[in-house]
Amino acid sequence: MLLIPILAVSQSNESYAVVENSMITANPAKIKEFEAGIAKHNKKFHAIGAYGARVYYINNGINTGKYIWSMGPLPWSDFDKRPENKEHDDDWNANVLPYIMAEGETTYWKFEAKHSHFPKDFALKKLVVDVYDIKRFDRSKALKLLEQVHKVMVEKMPTETFAIYTNEFSNTFDGKDLAYVSFFDKSSWLGEDNDFPKKYDAVFGEGSFAHFLKDWEEVSLGSQTELWNLRPDLSGLNAEVKATDRK
Repeated sequence: MLLIPILAVSQSNESYAVVENSMITANPAKIKEFEAGIAKHNKKFHAIGAYGARVYYINNGINTGKYIWSMGPLPWSDFDKRPENKEHDDDWNANVLPYIMAEGETTYWKFEAKHSHFPKDFALKKLVVDVYDIKRFDRSKALKLLEQVHKVMVEKMPTETFAIYTNEFSNTFDGKDLAYVSFFDKSSWLGEDNDFPKKYDAVFGEGSFAHFLKDWEEVSLGSQTELWNLRPDLSGLNAEVKATDRK
């Protein structure tokens, strides 16, 4: 999945940024060793620059208890510039790999700058990650619909921070094609009613939200939602996110 999710490249830049997310399952009998190893590794090798990394903990759903190791965002060209580092690889193989299960998944998510909104600098804490299964060949239609969502959010909820990502290497069986990531500080935010349907109708006209739902149903097959918490103790980068100029 995402993630994550930070804006590092101007929206006016012709290149685009991607986030590398690796889902990791720690050996249940070796949680302490795993966390100690990945924390040491990240703080030594992924603490600054383009290759800095953060770790998130998944709190619900079928992936409860798993970790997301997230690097980026960065342009694809930076992967070509990443130096080979035997010390880095040896450290991972010795201090992290022995304590994780064989199962795993790595995804690359394109940051959709014009559909996202970073109104201010903020500190990463909690994320809602909504992942959507988009019908084949309908990604452009889905993004067009999200332009309407963006307009409502910016006009009616301008302080909310959110980001849109699309899977660079999606497939037809796992339903992980597009992600909408919301950033928040306190769990009480989850219980708030933002009255989005009413706000949508206020922007586009009475009954328009019902029409939007029909249009969204035509391009999507389903979704899943996960709650992620940043683990700063395991991360190389700190929690601070600087919103750059996106004009």
